[in-house]
Amino acid sequence: MAFSISGKTAIVTGAANGIGLAIARQFADRGANVMCADMDEKRLADEWVDLPEDGNVRYFAGDLRQRLTIANLVSATIDAFDRVDILVNASRQVMLTDALNVEDVSVSTLLDQNLMTALQLSQQVAKRMIKQGTDQPEGQVGAIINFSSIAARRTRPELMAYSIASAALEQMTRSLALALAPERIRVNAVAFGSVMSASLKTQVNEHDDWREDILNHTPLGRIASPIELVDAVQFLAAESSGFMTGEIITVDGGRSLLDVVAAPAH
Repeated sequence: MAFSISGKTAIVTGAANGIGLAIARQFADRGANVMCADMDEKRLADEWVDLPEDGNVRYFAGDLRQRLTIANLVSATIDAFDRVDILVNASRQVMLTDALNVEDVSVSTLLDQNLMTALQLSQQVAKRMIKQGTDQPEGQVGAIINFSSIAARRTRPELMAYSIASAALEQMTRSLALALAPERIRVNAVAFGSVMSASLKTQVNEHDDWREDILNHTPLGRIASPIELVDAVQFLAAESSGFMTGEIITVDGGRSLLDVVAAPAH
């Protein structure tokens, strides 16, 4: 099947909850070997309890903002499954910005968490994919999928840091796509609107007006569940999208079709 990822090995970050967890579960159910990575070791253990030692799922806990942790994650994946074919950079953070406060650190925080972690892990994984490709004369050598947001193209002052980090990640996706195309490694991204991830759930609970605002500005009239992004990610990981690279697929319930002023992004 063109959408098949059976037998492939994937690293999925942010796999302890929300979108990353949904992706890791579906990939494992579809026959992929999956290394689930997250900072929250307890949540990882709770979600992936009683894994068989010879099964197709492992988990790795660590702070991926640290280069040594990234190197250890890649090594653990190779030790478990001998290779890595797919990287899904699903780990991300949402943080509000006080746009006129010179002491606000949200921009540097989210660039570090959402951009640099994805970039550095992609670089390390790409090196391994390139090495694997020397023994593979044709076909896709690897696929990298990043997570962006429609906030990269539309924003509000309180989402300034998130918007900047998302826009930077999209440009990083395009740049890596060009750099890795000669190695037969594809790099794409999914930009989504309002999905009930762990971070959005927190924000909706803290800001009573957010849920109503989101529903009013989403043509399909609802907040997506994490599972609704999973098939788009699998499409980008599989040979079905073999001639796509450097693309940003939008999954937002039609939200980005509305006027930029009338449809602020969360």
